[in-house]
Amino acid sequence: MTTTTGRTEPRRAPATGRRVASKAGAGGYRIGYGHWWWAAPAVVLMLAMIYATTATGAFYAFTDWTGIGSFTWVGLKNFTTIFSTPELTGALVNTLLLAVGFLVLANVLGLLFALALNRTLKTRYILRTLLFMPVVLAPIAVSYVWKFIFAFDGPLNQTLGAIGLQGLQHDWLADPHLALAAILVVMVWQSIGFTMVIFLAGLATVPVELEEAAALDGAGHVMRFRKITVPLIQPSIAIATTLTLIQGLRIFDQVLALTGGGPANATQTLATEVYQQSFVFGSFGFGAALALLLSLLILVFTVAQQRLTRDRL
Repeated sequence: MTTTTGRTEPRRAPATGRRVASKAGAGGYRIGYGHWWWAAPAVVLMLAMIYATTATGAFYAFTDWTGIGSFTWVGLKNFTTIFSTPELTGALVNTLLLAVGFLVLANVLGLLFALALNRTLKTRYILRTLLFMPVVLAPIAVSYVWKFIFAFDGPLNQTLGAIGLQGLQHDWLADPHLALAAILVVMVWQSIGFTMVIFLAGLATVPVELEEAAALDGAGHVMRFRKITVPLIQPSIAIATTLTLIQGLRIFDQVLALTGGGPANATQTLATEVYQQSFVFGSFGFGAALALLLSLLILVFTVAQQRLTRDRL
């Protein structure tokens, strides 16, 4: 529209009940809110299925509910019992050991395989597929296969005996000092392909020209990895470490299938204790307290890990 001064005013959007997307800053857009109700069913379902159930479980953590009938409010008694019972504090320590070991080994080995199978190897696609295959298998099924491997008369001890290493033969899952390490081996073996794929996605964003230029300037493999590769794959590192940390803290399937928490409770974790206290002993209130403790651990360690990854890489 042209005014009497000769200037042309911009045409305005018609006044409607819906907010129109408009420019916000240099090149950005502000999304309108006219159809917010489209997400309402998903939001309501998420609130009902996740947050409401979590809040209910947190409430029962302060009671002595047995799963049937009435209950009594016991306050912090369940939590004081957790930290004063050697078996439960041992489960907490085992959970942390498995989570830290799994976080480090799964990501280090996944990154090494991703670097090895990134560009130059001709058979890299076949090897990637073979490494990723364990990821799609059910953890419980994989654990039973490894239970057979770790058995005293299983393939591992037979192989050690065949090559003259009888002194290294053990009943791996029945030894309290080795059972936790055996569980960690199974966890890492099945997850290497998962972290490898995440790191391969990050390595695909690293420009080849940048690495070639650094090589021409005299930078070695280690220097190029530290100064170019690591900063550029920081989002992949953050995602992989976050997911493996959460998976390590809530480990359950492998422990249940391989050792059942034994021998002598040497491999109990918080997740297996939640199962036993709730469904074996019928102490749903106490099990809810253990589940709440596990949820808080996952939340605290995940937030701390994300801050560390964001600030240090």
